[in-house]
Amino acid sequence: MNPQALEQALASLPVEDFQLGFADTGASLVQTGPSDVLLTTGFPCASMADSYSEAIAAALPEPCTVRVETRVEPHRCQNGMPALDQVSNIIAVSSGKGGVGKSTTAVNLALALQAEGARVGLLDADVFGPSQPVMLGVPADTRPEVLDGKWFVPVTAHGLQTMSMGFLVGEDAPVVWRGPKASGALQQMVAQTRWQALDYLVVDLPPGTGDIQLTLAQRVPVAGSVVVTTPQDIALADAIKGIEMFNKVDVAVLGIVENMAVHVCSNCGHAEHIFGKGGGERVSVRYGVPLLGSLPLSRGIREQADGGLPTVLAAPDSAEAASYRRLARHTAARLATRPGAPRAFPAVTSA
Repeated sequence: MNPQALEQALASLPVEDFQLGFADTGASLVQTGPSDVLLTTGFPCASMADSYSEAIAAALPEPCTVRVETRVEPHRCQNGMPALDQVSNIIAVSSGKGGVGKSTTAVNLALALQAEGARVGLLDADVFGPSQPVMLGVPADTRPEVLDGKWFVPVTAHGLQTMSMGFLVGEDAPVVWRGPKASGALQQMVAQTRWQALDYLVVDLPPGTGDIQLTLAQRVPVAGSVVVTTPQDIALADAIKGIEMFNKVDVAVLGIVENMAVHVCSNCGHAEHIFGKGGGERVSVRYGVPLLGSLPLSRGIREQADGGLPTVLAAPDSAEAASYRRLARHTAARLATRPGAPRAFPAVTSA
């Protein structure tokens, strides 16, 4: 087949309704046999592979079988920092204020990226209020294994490699630290955890724009950030502060997530915008950042997270899980449009 036909087919196809083309995300389309074509995407998309394959086949001038595979590469981090040796991309999930569902969004985003075919880790960076161990159903007495007196072995939960301050202190023990010590704990959990070949490390940040966020921006290579908000005006005002903060420290804002956007009554099906309507879209337009997704206000999402089995796992065929998987694809596709970055060389020590 004419290589130009492959190039034209790739250039003509949008990625779902994300206002992105496959060519924008670094995808490639090559002929691997007389009637076989390989689409290589830069983001995980297992649930959409058949749909993508059919779209590519329809755009080609000759009948072909189209196979889809994914190759996730490291992308540019702030100030040109190289990616970590075993972590291709760190995605920070933040919120300007508490109570907007950031941690629930982070854990479901991580699980959705995994469900789409990526190798994923989850770092609970909310040092003072770690919640991921509970959301992942990890027993309260779980402690990470320590290698050579220095390295934490991630705790595996539902296939995710995880680390949290909740694994290092008692379930009810408060962390009473000043900012510098908390920042040091974040650096230790990032750098001294033996992550293994991750495509994405999702970092669940504490709310606000304080020491932890600044430490992350200054010391940890972050490929992109996601800002979670609700449509409520006060939440949007704080989300804007988060966007401005990431812009100032050269961390790419991949987009915003509008959580609790609409409530659908379980009895009558009536949809109601309890916290307002369209706020996420207004912020998206004002700051030129994508609206990555709008998620519902759902009792099931809350109950599933509280029960240690988040929605993507507890109800994989539900509309809510589909929304999280779409969010994961959109987030990863946006990251795939970023320039590539080198990976840091591993430390070399003498025997």
